[in-house]
Amino acid sequence: MIKGEGRIVAALGAVFVTLGGIHASLRGLLFDENAVTYYGVLAILIGAASFVVMLTPFPSDEP
Repeated sequence: MIKGEGRIVAALGAVFVTLGGIHASLRGLLFDENAVTYYGVLAILIGAASFVVMLTPFPSDEP
């Protein structure tokens, strides 16, 4: 079990960043706004990578 509550909260924030990126990229695709699409894809990549890094157990997380 991961004991870092701060990292879990940061991972939750990363999930919301990813969801916002999905929303932005879909909006950019629907309304033909290239910049919004690119920033949405960038937010998806950053949010997903942050989520994975935050929930990776570290050696200091031993029970």
